Amino acid sequence: MTACTVCPRTAPDGQRLCPLCADDVRGWLAELPGQAELLAAEFLTPGAAPRQGRIGGTGRAHSPVPVDLRVLVLLAPGHPGPVGDPHDDTDPSVPIHAFLAGWAGHIAYTYPAVYRDRHGTAHTQPCDQAWPDDGTTITAWCTWLTAYLPYTLTLPAAAGLHEQLGDLVHRIRGLTHTEPRTHPLHAPCPRCDAYALARTDGRWHIHCTACRLTLTPDDYDQHADTYRSTLQDKTARAFELDKIAT
Repeated sequence: MTACTVCPRTAPDGQRLCPLCADDVRGWLAELPGQAELLAAEFLTPGAAPRQGRIGGTGRAHSPVPVDLRVLVLLAPGHPGPVGDPHDDTDPSVPIHAFLAGWAGHIAYTYPAVYRDRHGTAHTQPCDQAWPDDGTTITAWCTWLTAYLPYTLTLPAAAGLHEQLGDLVHRIRGLTHTEPRTHPLHAPCPRCDAYALARTDGRWHIHCTACRLTLTPDDYDQHADTYRSTLQDKTARAFELDKIAT
């Protein structure tokens, strides 16, 4: 076990992020396509078709609604070249597409690809670039990055991806005013006994907001079953004692 490069928790052997921080990245990648659709629908879709002008042909009867420049930047094509490099110092308002493509390219270049030459000899070299299966849309890039996340977690750049992707998602949330909901759970935390266990939409792990413990869904189900059985036994004993007392 090693220290997480983002938080004080412990990361699995060979990985740079703890399960909860890795879950952050996975959840943000799952959330990002929907957030991008919200940006386009709320800020770029015209509210109505152009009206018929009083003189001449068709035209607007009023000035067009101004578009937030931040949204235009986020949804612009952009250039994926330097974006995603852990040493990148470009403007933080990088387009979503360029950000994802840049990180995918950076990860692909470090990924060892094996090929055989005409003599049958195997060679290993970095990939030239990332190739999503379903085109180069925001959804396709997020799918690609999610598929290669287990490998990404072994790279020194994993902390940079967590930081930059988190900044991007929170910046978009500030525009859409939409974020995943967190649902409190009934069983107390097995470590601190606080009723602070919660599950967040799009996240795999269950976390304690009091002591930062993380549980897999299976671990939580086992813990909840044990807690429920213990609670039922205590209730039954209390009921029997009450009957004896009366």
